[in-house]
Amino acid sequence: MPFDPDRHHRRSIRLKGYDYAQAGAYFVTICTDQRQLFFDDAALRQIAEECWFAIPDFNPGVELDEWVVMPNHLHGIVVLGGVGAFDKTLSDVFTNIPTKRDATNRFSVMSPQRGTLGLVIRKYKSAVTGKCRAINRFDFAWQSNYYEHIVRNERELNAIRQYIANNPANWNLDRDNRANSEQRPPPKIVDDYLRDAGL
Repeated sequence: MPFDPDRHHRRSIRLKGYDYAQAGAYFVTICTDQRQLFFDDAALRQIAEECWFAIPDFNPGVELDEWVVMPNHLHGIVVLGGVGAFDKTLSDVFTNIPTKRDATNRFSVMSPQRGTLGLVIRKYKSAVTGKCRAINRFDFAWQSNYYEHIVRNERELNAIRQYIANNPANWNLDRDNRANSEQRPPPKIVDDYLRDAGL
């Protein structure tokens, strides 16, 4: 059956009408498949960290801010257009314009466009998966898609930085932590954290 973009698609969690190639900061969360604790393994954690740290080397115009690898997920702030993205216009900070898609090529339609957050994350996930397989960890897999939050101002950026920095200390509250045998209240998600900070 030929690819039909009107029928063969997953529900998107991206903000409708938003240009994910525009300069700015994005808070992302990427989870392992079924939230398995793959990054409890030091070798897999090292791969995840090294590949994350290398993102700017393979994505011109992309910088990293606060980030952390947890046992079954990763939180990070990705900045498109550099650290001055809040202070400059799009034309000043970001010139990597997405290429035009070929509507007749199903892979072109399905693939994230060059210079977008989606492509940055896709390349990262692919790199980690490939390196895990290179050490015979064929069981490693990511959850499909990822969570993203558009960082709208400096106050919000600082609140999210604090949320990421606190994440390891809050792991004992996480429902996926094997050591967590007690019934505890769930940890705050970033939206709760921002609301508590008055953002």
